[in-house]
Amino acid sequence: MNTKSPDRTEASRNWASPEVAEQWSRRQARRDKTYGPATEMMLDLADLRTGNRVLDLAAGTGDQTLMAARRVGPKGYVLATDLSAAMLNLAAEAARKADLTNIETRVMNAENLDIEADSFDAIVCRLGLMLFSNPPKALRETHRVLKGGGKLAALVFSTAERNPYQGLPLAIVCRLGGTMSPQFSLSEPGVIEETFSAGGFPGITVHTVSFRRYFSSVGEAIQSLRDAIFIREAMGKLDDAEREQGWTEIERELGKLHGPDGLELPGEMLIAVGTK
Repeated sequence: MNTKSPDRTEASRNWASPEVAEQWSRRQARRDKTYGPATEMMLDLADLRTGNRVLDLAAGTGDQTLMAARRVGPKGYVLATDLSAAMLNLAAEAARKADLTNIETRVMNAENLDIEADSFDAIVCRLGLMLFSNPPKALRETHRVLKGGGKLAALVFSTAERNPYQGLPLAIVCRLGGTMSPQFSLSEPGVIEETFSAGGFPGITVHTVSFRRYFSSVGEAIQSLRDAIFIREAMGKLDDAEREQGWTEIERELGKLHGPDGLELPGEMLIAVGTK
């Protein structure tokens, strides 16, 4: 089998499934611990203020939506959009449980926003931009709906080498003939700047954020990976024997990183910030 380029259309369909939404919701606590500080930094860089109208693209189950809603307060407003109705249903439920009445959810394609121009003070996108089928088109849409002087802050993964939790298994799967993941499509030097420029945001700033992932054992890490949509997508074209070989190699390579206190894996993200 030949290694294939990232299939963002297939990724969008997979992310929209109810099964993925439920899995994503179950892993919120781990996600909050891992991505929480970077998410707070993204919201800081978007310059959210009391009373702001905020658009959350690829909101998923709404982790960062709730954080944004608390920042803008009851006089503010957060619109959470995503292609997955299942994800947004869980986001709306989370908002109700948190007694946040300033959140609305709407199924919407980021590349074709059904939103009036110049209608939002700030826009955020956590770990979604690199998965869009046409990131520059999505950015042009965000530029259109953003008010003058408003900021867009997008959080994406840095390179595969700096994110071994994803990068290590994906390298193995791709070598066996699996598909490439779009997770790192904006990570190489200059790519995110070029993408933002093509979307109407020249002269952006890019901030680097480091984080750590902790697992008690290699087995726990393997179980986490088996539940991860990006691995299932990458392995989708492999046959059973190739998948089994892949998991054997992934377990062996992760075992080399296991220390006396468990498995600790570094990670790195980029936050790109543009102003209209």
